[in-house]
Amino acid sequence: MNRRLQMVAASLLATFVAGQVLAGDWPSWRGPNRDGISSETGLLTEWPEGGPKLLWQVDGLGGGYSSLAIADGKIYTMGRQGGGTHLIALNQKEGEKLWATSVGGGNPNCTPTVDGSLVYALGRDGDLVCADAQAGSVVWKKNFGKDFGGKMMSGWGYSESPLVDGDLLICTPGSGDAYIAALDKTSGRVIWKSGPTDAGFSRGRDGAAYSSVVVSKGAGVKQYIQLNGRGVFGVRASDGKFLWSYNKIANGTANIPTPIIKGDYVFCSTGYGTGAALLELKKTDDGVSAEEVYFLPANKFQNHHGGMILVGDYIFCGHGHNKGFPLCIEMMTGKKVWDGGRGPGAGSAAILQADNHLYFRYENGVMALIESTPAEYNLKGSFRIATADRKTRSWPHPVISDKKLYLRDQQILLCYDLAK
Repeated sequence: MNRRLQMVAASLLATFVAGQVLAGDWPSWRGPNRDGISSETGLLTEWPEGGPKLLWQVDGLGGGYSSLAIADGKIYTMGRQGGGTHLIALNQKEGEKLWATSVGGGNPNCTPTVDGSLVYALGRDGDLVCADAQAGSVVWKKNFGKDFGGKMMSGWGYSESPLVDGDLLICTPGSGDAYIAALDKTSGRVIWKSGPTDAGFSRGRDGAAYSSVVVSKGAGVKQYIQLNGRGVFGVRASDGKFLWSYNKIANGTANIPTPIIKGDYVFCSTGYGTGAALLELKKTDDGVSAEEVYFLPANKFQNHHGGMILVGDYIFCGHGHNKGFPLCIEMMTGKKVWDGGRGPGAGSAAILQADNHLYFRYENGVMALIESTPAEYNLKGSFRIATADRKTRSWPHPVISDKKLYLRDQQILLCYDLAK
């Protein structure tokens, strides 16, 4: 092979690799598929007293509730440092800080999104930044208020993690003509933006909510599904056309959990005394409709902000507003399969699933290992995070990568060994 062909082949290989999610990577909010499920295996199935071995911890990340994105040996998160929000990169091996890039002000809630050589982050004031994943230099930036007239449904600031889908970056400014928008991921150029068709809904408030976009191919139509201040809605992925919306799941304070997608179905829940719903997407002459299969009142199912996991035909979550009571229901019927009472921790529980187990991270700093089976509630171990401060809320979602458990606790990041 001559030199020119070698260079072309090398370039094509680099492009291919950059677009792949490598084993062990966790490149976005709730993982590669935004479902909170890790493909890791060979993990501890029971925990010793005091929990898994702590490998290292680092301090100085700054305040905030951002979780982690992990890709290509680097950890990405956000923190408030020196009065401003920063996108931060660390070495995955020992947590050494590599760089920090300014992303506006306020305490951040967004988890970064990594796509090949680029990383995306959103500040609570609507500052959307695309940065070089290696060096941290800013490639392009937008502001949801200035560029889209966007607003939040309430006052805790923008919290979504932008979605990369092919060449597009999907985000939710929350304005009248740009409730949701698609940008060119390399330049920030607006490809399309879409306004709501839910005027007159009685529940909730106008503006963006605190959830993150997921992809559905329900009813044979590729669509982006998201919560806003008025409930849950879907738009056609090709051009942003509003397809459907559902108001009953909305509350007037904060609509937060990322919806669950399975085939033609969408499961969604919010806290603040609201509840949960299963919707079926059906093809219509002019688009897609969403029909309610069932609605569960708040005393049966409500998820505050810790997330929900679908494993097979069953949904697992921490149930209750500002609570994390372990609960399993059958998705298609809403029937309760089991509940674990109050569980070992207190407050909301952020969860993920890996190797047939659920990892519950409670607001008060307690971690719990629960078998992800509909057969019965089976607690396999628990421990209190050593750095947990009862004065602050331990909210960031846990992450598993390369057989290690990563826990962000405000300023501190901890890494535990989960390998058998």
